Amino acid sequence: MDLAIRNAVIVDGTGAPRFGGDLGVKDGRIAAIGADVGSAAEEIDARGAVLAPGFIDCHTHYDAQICWDNMLSPSVYHGVTTVLAGNCGFTLAPLSGRAEDLDYLIGMLSTVEGMPIAALKHAVKPSWQSFGQFLDVFEGKNAINTAFMVGHSALRRCVMGERAVGHEATAEELAAMVALLRVSLAEGGMGFSTSTSISHSDHLGNPVPSRSATDEELLALSRVLRDFPGTWLEIVPGVGPFDERDYERLTQMSLAAQRPINWNAVFVDVKRKDLIDTQVAMAHYAAARGAKVLGLCPTAPVKAFLNFRSGFALAMLDGWLPFLRLADAEKIAAMQDPAVRARLKAGAENPDNPIQTFSDLDDYLIESVQSARNAHYQGRLVGEIAATRGSNAFDTLFDLAVEEELELTFSGPALGADEASWDLREAVWNDPHMLLGASDAGAHVDMFNTFALTTQLLGEGVRSRGIYSLERGVHRITGELADAFG
Repeated sequence: MDLAIRNAVIVDGTGAPRFGGDLGVKDGRIAAIGADVGSAAEEIDARGAVLAPGFIDCHTHYDAQICWDNMLSPSVYHGVTTVLAGNCGFTLAPLSGRAEDLDYLIGMLSTVEGMPIAALKHAVKPSWQSFGQFLDVFEGKNAINTAFMVGHSALRRCVMGERAVGHEATAEELAAMVALLRVSLAEGGMGFSTSTSISHSDHLGNPVPSRSATDEELLALSRVLRDFPGTWLEIVPGVGPFDERDYERLTQMSLAAQRPINWNAVFVDVKRKDLIDTQVAMAHYAAARGAKVLGLCPTAPVKAFLNFRSGFALAMLDGWLPFLRLADAEKIAAMQDPAVRARLKAGAENPDNPIQTFSDLDDYLIESVQSARNAHYQGRLVGEIAATRGSNAFDTLFDLAVEEELELTFSGPALGADEASWDLREAVWNDPHMLLGASDAGAHVDMFNTFALTTQLLGEGVRSRGIYSLERGVHRITGELADAFG
C-alpha cells in the first residue's frame, strides 16, 4: 500500500455499525479495509479517532470566492471534502459577454449573498462566457471536490438581458434558455438551481430574475435534466408557511426532471412548529406522487448577526426596502426623522411579515460597535440598554446605529436553542426526506456561522446529545447523492 491508516474506528458509509480496523490506499484510491491491510510506504496511527467518508455540503455559494481562494475556506477545515455551489439560481456562468450583465450579476450577489462588492469587483475578472469555460478555469486547482449547478438568474440575464427582471420570457427566450441550460449541463453543470423566494431581491431592490419565471418556465428548464444522469434540482421556495401550490410546484419540477429536488431550508424552532410541519409535509406529499423532495436542515441553532448597512433579512419587513436601499448618509438621516422611524417601527411590527425579525427586540444583543464611547454596550441586551437610557428597544437600537454611523452589529436569540426545539430537531433530522447541511459557505460570512456544519453536528448532535447516528447520517447523504448523481 502507499498509505495505511491503522487502528481506526471505521464508519464506512454503508449504514453498517462502526468497527475497528485498518484502511489501505493504493494509487489514490481505497484498496483494502480490514484487520490488516499489509505493509505500506506511509502509515498513520488513528487510534481513538473515527475514519469516515468526508462530509458533502449540499448548499454553498463558492461561485465568487473560488476566484481568490482555492482552499475554499472554511469548509476545508471542517471535514468537508465535497461542496455543491451555484445554489439559489445565483451563478457567474453562463455569461453573455455584455459588461452590463456581469455588473448586474456581481451587484446581485453582493446583496442576496452578503458578498462585499469591493471584493467581487476586484477578484471576479471572467475569462469565460460558457459554463464549460467557467469550470475549466478552476479545474484541478481546488483543495476539495467542487461541483456547480447552473443558476436560473444567470441563465435569464444571459438570454434576456435587462428584461430578465420583472418580465415573463417569450417563447423564443424560453427556448433559448432551455438550449443554453442543455449546453451548460453537457459541459459539466451538475444541475439547475432557482429561487422563488421573497427573501431574494437584487441590489436595485427588485426581485431577482428567477422570481419573474412562470411555472411553465420552471418546468421546461427542469425537464432538461431528464437527459443528464447525475444531475439534480435545487430551489429556495420561500420562507413559508407552505401550501399546496408550493407542494405542487416542487413535486412537478421533480417529476419533470425525473430527479430529486432539494430546497433550503428548515430552521427548527419549536415556536415555529406549525410552519415546520407544513415544510416537512411537502416531502411526503411529493413522495406520494412519485416525486422526490428533500428538505435541507442546518445542524444547530442558527444565530443571525444583523446590521443596517447591508440590511439582509430586514428587507422582508413591511415598507423597509426603500429605506435599506438608501446610501449610508441618507439612511442615517432617515433614521433620525421621527416620521420615518415611526413608519419603520410600524412596518417591523406588522404581524403579516413573512419573518418576525424584531419580535423580541428587548432580547437582542449588541455584538459590536466601532466607537470607544459605546464600547461598554457590547455584549449587553438592547432592552437593558434602553432602560438605562430611558427609552424603548426600537429607538435605542436606531439611536445606537446613528451614533455608530451604521457600524453596529446586533443579533437576536439563537433560533431553536431550547430543549423542546432539540427534541423537535431530533425528529426532523431523522425524517427520511431531510438532509443535513445548509451551510451557505462562501456567503453571509458577516451574518451567521452555519458553515461550521460538521463541528456542530458531531459535537452537539452526535456526541453530546446522541440524537443522530453518524453511521445512518453518512449513509443517508452519500446514498441520496449517489442516487442523484448515478
